[in-house]
Amino acid sequence: MLDDGCQCLPTLQRATAAELDEERLNVASESNNHILSGLTNDLKDSNTEETQEWIESFRALVETQGTERAQYIMRALLQDAGAQSVGVPMVTTTDYINTIPVDQEPEYPGDEEVERRYRALMRWNAAMMVQRAQKPEIGVGGHISSFAGVATLYEVGQNHFFRGADHPGGGDQVFFQGHSSPGNYARAFLEGRLTEEDLDGFRQERTKEGHALSSYPHPRMMPDFWQFPTVSMGLGPMNAIYQAQFNRYLENRGIKDTSDQHVWAFLGDGEMDEPESRGLLQAAANDKLDNLTFVVNCNLQRLDGPVRGNGKIIQELEAFFRGAGWNVIKVVWGREWDELLEKDTSGNLVKIMNETLDGDYQTYKGESGGFIRDHFFGRTPETKELVADMTDDEIWKLKRGAHDYFKIHAAYKAALEFKGQPTVILAQGVKGYGLGPHFEARNATHQMKKLTVENLKAFRDALRIPIEDEQLEDQYNAPYYHPGPDAPEIKYLLERREALGGFLPERRHEQKEITLPSDKAFASAKKGSGKQMAASTMALVRVLKDLMREKEFGHRIVPIVPDESRTFGMDSFFPTAKIYNPNGHNYLSVDRELMLSYKESEQGVILHPGINEDGATGQFIAAATSYATHGEAMIPFYIFYSMFGFQRTGDNFWAAADQRARGFIIGATAGRTTLTGEGTQHADGHSPLIANTNPAVITYDPAYGYEIGHIVRRGIEQMYGTKDEDHDVMYYLTVYNEPIQQPAEPENVDVEGILKGIYLLKESEKDGPRAQLLASGVAVPWALEAQQMLAEDWGVSADVWSVTSWTELRRDALAAEKEAFLNPSEGARTPYVTQALAGATGPIVASTDYVSELPDLIRQYVPNDFATLGADDFGFADTRAGARRWFHIDSASMVVRTLEMLAKRGEVDWSAPQQAIEKYDLLNPQAGTSGNAGGDA
Repeated sequence: MLDDGCQCLPTLQRATAAELDEERLNVASESNNHILSGLTNDLKDSNTEETQEWIESFRALVETQGTERAQYIMRALLQDAGAQSVGVPMVTTTDYINTIPVDQEPEYPGDEEVERRYRALMRWNAAMMVQRAQKPEIGVGGHISSFAGVATLYEVGQNHFFRGADHPGGGDQVFFQGHSSPGNYARAFLEGRLTEEDLDGFRQERTKEGHALSSYPHPRMMPDFWQFPTVSMGLGPMNAIYQAQFNRYLENRGIKDTSDQHVWAFLGDGEMDEPESRGLLQAAANDKLDNLTFVVNCNLQRLDGPVRGNGKIIQELEAFFRGAGWNVIKVVWGREWDELLEKDTSGNLVKIMNETLDGDYQTYKGESGGFIRDHFFGRTPETKELVADMTDDEIWKLKRGAHDYFKIHAAYKAALEFKGQPTVILAQGVKGYGLGPHFEARNATHQMKKLTVENLKAFRDALRIPIEDEQLEDQYNAPYYHPGPDAPEIKYLLERREALGGFLPERRHEQKEITLPSDKAFASAKKGSGKQMAASTMALVRVLKDLMREKEFGHRIVPIVPDESRTFGMDSFFPTAKIYNPNGHNYLSVDRELMLSYKESEQGVILHPGINEDGATGQFIAAATSYATHGEAMIPFYIFYSMFGFQRTGDNFWAAADQRARGFIIGATAGRTTLTGEGTQHADGHSPLIANTNPAVITYDPAYGYEIGHIVRRGIEQMYGTKDEDHDVMYYLTVYNEPIQQPAEPENVDVEGILKGIYLLKESEKDGPRAQLLASGVAVPWALEAQQMLAEDWGVSADVWSVTSWTELRRDALAAEKEAFLNPSEGARTPYVTQALAGATGPIVASTDYVSELPDLIRQYVPNDFATLGADDFGFADTRAGARRWFHIDSASMVVRTLEMLAKRGEVDWSAPQQAIEKYDLLNPQAGTSGNAGGDA
């Protein structure tokens, strides 16, 4: 074997570069057949002469009558082939060339030379902003290469397509790529919206407060500038789809005319590997969202290396999007390739383009024109001859499509004119374009933050920036450049934006006063359920129904349910509110005879994305930010099943917070033990803790309908009232499917306590050793049962407190601590929970349907002895009573834990706890009594 290896080595060494390329090309061709056209690969040509005649006839048609006529003839033939039962495969990929033929490209409407001049200024200033942020005493990072590669894609849009908020049609929504934010700041600097001092505040949001720029698009940090947070990859595509859908929803419901508004999403080809980027494409196709365009910057690179080094990501995405029902436009090559492709009568150039792998395309841009001549064009005599009269420098300057104004303009115009489907533009570019050989197309370019002095000089020369050498000697203080407000290019830039309706990105968020719901909307919540049993989910739905009936307010409510509407008791909404479907209801419903039959409508109110929590949160974000994107306050109620909201889609809620969303998140069928037979992955014992990590989310765990009414009312007032407070919040309510007797609201109920997080629900009427029982949500009835057991069986006097929000009590206490820490000369404020329990004597036992960490959030702020009972293990399928007994969170467990604490204090006999364990058979799950059967799961 060693000899064989040695014999092969000289052969490899003697092989020419062209031979090695040919060998590798053959392997690549075989391994990538699935992403090449190959329509005739599996068929035998029985008459080659006749085939050639057909091909020549078709080429003559293209030459004499143009590609548009040829397209129609081909489609007519394919249609007739189907009618004649001739098997024709679906063409999911086309050749690796531009979709729009040269003869169909529209005339470019702008002054390309002027646009090129100020685009160069933007690219320089964007790079200098990141460069200056790398000063040794700062070193906050940044990305130089991202905007360099996407600049043309942005600027064609900014100059000719993207409409601002002052446009008569209402303006477009543009989801800019997160890592390219320096380019947006550089444009705003030329527009006069940002100063040099602002640019020097990049990524220094507290130390340069007042002149600070966020690292990425963050409306939370820059509420007047950014509209959409996009840097959590995959969420931008998802949210763009549902923004486009919501625009149509507003229009179909007659709330706002959005017919002239377009949604643009700029994405990376590496980003398209995210499940959210691809998994929701069918939603846009199903709704025929031709008001949506994805622009995928196919620079063939991820953050660390090639996206598909051994494949072709543009071909893969073309097939994927087309299969999902999208219109696909490829912009692969710049105008310099047009003449070469026209001369390619042999078809070898297109063949090489088809078969060259992405990893090789990246390498070509990292090498030289001579390298490309030898390794790309040199693969066949015909293609080598095509460039025989070109210099190496001319070959090097053969642009890729993403950097060509003409090609991008044609694609954008075609996307806007295409009707009936959303459009994706796949534009091939180069990461770090124009930054020089040390940056362009390098695997490490994402991590490269700064240029050397020589890099700076070369970059300046390439962009023709009038800056002297001596100004670049201090590499961390290389100057910005602005030609002045009277420069022709600046006047042109501002004129273009004025004609299109104002600057982008820009966020407008005036707090418009709306009519708030009347007392009548909350009256039913105060009545209770009488003798009937009703789950708190039903109590919430009743409030929601009454809110939707409010004449001046109800149209603002947007119910969102991924699925399980019937489980939540929302089937009563179907006949009147109806499910939104832009295609209407065109089928005969199987349940049409029922009073609560399923009904879809173009004017439907309920958003129902299917079993799709990601889609539902996308709809939530679009509705919850409508006050800013459309100037129309809409109030979503996103109702999800168990843990499939906050656990599954926590990143989406973080994006919602960043975008300053306002709405209600309803964790229906909440808790670890209320879903009985559902089991481990349905048993939610931790979502309030996850929600607590999101500063914009206010979490409540109410027990009764009247508590829900007060919380919802306060939420609406905080989000859309006129009081000077933080309006940009989301209210998260956990509600349950367990039917209980809902009490009427007590007289003089402690509304402040309900909203702050704790109030005394029922004071003990028994004299005896004192204790305090704290519970929330579905656990409150167990605490009331434990109160009775303690009094009747052990002579203990225990008060019951309803804790509507452990997390808000914690936040208030932490705020009090911080105030005292930073203002030691002032008297410390007592936390609300400490005030509320100040007169409550005896030990505290807290129980919930969640993990122990939830009640423990307030432990340090309560002076009493404190014990927590928690559902601290995996959930499982069982009866409610059995599960609660197994977790030891039920009424009997509260009794035993209370007795143990009192015995330790010497207030009850030391034997009482053991007697109680035996009396209640505490170790036997079958002996549990806390919980009712029933309630949909």
